[in-house]
Amino acid sequence: MLGSVLRILLPLLVLALVAAACSPTEEPATTDAEATEAAPAGSVGVDSDGNAFPAPPEVPDGPLAAAASQALDTIFDTPLILDLDAVASLADPGDPRVLWAISDLMRFVQSRDEQAVLRDTAEALAGIDLGERDFPWGLLTDHLIAWDLPDYDGYVDHKAALFTSIEPGWAPFFDDPDATIDWRQVSWGGVFIDDRPLGDTQPCEGGCIPSLDDPPFVPAAEGAYYPDDRIVFGVVIGDDVVALPRNIMEVHEMVNATIGGRRVAIPYCTLCGAAQVFFTDTEGGGTDEIVMRTSGLLRRSNKVMYDLTTESVFDTFTGHAVTGPLREMGIVLQQAPVVTSTWGDWKDDHPDTMILQGNGGIGRTYPLDPLRGRDDNGPIFPVGVVDERLGVHDQVLGVVLDDGSAVAFAVLSALETLEDGEEVVFDGIRVQQDAGGLTAELDGVQLPTHQAFWFAWSQFHPDTTLWPHDS
Repeated sequence: MLGSVLRILLPLLVLALVAAACSPTEEPATTDAEATEAAPAGSVGVDSDGNAFPAPPEVPDGPLAAAASQALDTIFDTPLILDLDAVASLADPGDPRVLWAISDLMRFVQSRDEQAVLRDTAEALAGIDLGERDFPWGLLTDHLIAWDLPDYDGYVDHKAALFTSIEPGWAPFFDDPDATIDWRQVSWGGVFIDDRPLGDTQPCEGGCIPSLDDPPFVPAAEGAYYPDDRIVFGVVIGDDVVALPRNIMEVHEMVNATIGGRRVAIPYCTLCGAAQVFFTDTEGGGTDEIVMRTSGLLRRSNKVMYDLTTESVFDTFTGHAVTGPLREMGIVLQQAPVVTSTWGDWKDDHPDTMILQGNGGIGRTYPLDPLRGRDDNGPIFPVGVVDERLGVHDQVLGVVLDDGSAVAFAVLSALETLEDGEEVVFDGIRVQQDAGGLTAELDGVQLPTHQAFWFAWSQFHPDTTLWPHDS
């Protein structure tokens, strides 16, 4: 019953939670150079505002103390009715590994009194000042990710107890003991699971980000509803050329469709600035049709998608199945290139293009700017240490080669270089313009590229090389 009530109440508090939990610290942001100079001994890097993370707390060897294990079992026996005495007891003698459990509780707890106990316990264990903010979850979790702090035996079971109390639909995700997802980094994105059958156009009970299934595409002449200067994601598969307006993708974040005779899923991670195209017919991979949905979960500010048919979770950035039957089968979805362009440029260069019907085929009206600048000031969910070679929200064109190596091209630098009449070639990869956007090829073969914010690409491909920085 309490879980059902929370499904109704929690969405009303999402915006307040996100703003409070993920707002910058009260200290003024420093430049990269200042952050590097001011970094304390043992610092593990800087956050998205350029502030240095301190050294992590010392973690003891061996299992948790019996008292800590008992306290955690007490807490997660009834995770929605928080035992504050048990929480406070975790601070003494203290084992920093339990901070992951405290972070998870912080994400859902609404009471300021309960948040205060969680904050005090976290500060004692982490040795950091979380300030007077009412919801310090974001700041704490940023530190835990940056420190790569280990968890404890039984942590995933405790996390499952909490998360499935909120959304029972997440239960199958936790059933795979050999899952390759890092559960420490998985958090709630503020919405619930989209578990509607393929083709269902009704809203989700309790609120979800609803996938758009098999929407109609119409000729470019019927695309006057969308301004020429607005962003589209262009896709060419076989003989089909289509454009997906960003504003519609911002509302649905997932499209399942047939393009060029192939079944595809097109997730758009608004937080990562990344639209991707995955082939879901698996070319004889022995699976039933894969139907992608948005889970309502995030991993380091990247949406977590899953297959409705098998309830297998996928890494949205790489296409690897990380839980469930499809992980056991070793399924890795292949990708098609996505060109980030404007509607005017795309239809000029591809006059035979189709565009997603303006009402999505479901009679809906879409605002031109649904997010209203939500991400203008950097990541709003925890990401940990950022790679300082570029700004966190600088766009890159990313590609992963057959040998697994990742290469990223700074979009603005590449466009400027090409417009000056020079070539952009790195590690044999040639970048070219297409409808004002970018594509890449190797040995004359087009590569499956897509754009993304630098913080997202670099954290999921930490060994990536970067043009022109590394050239």
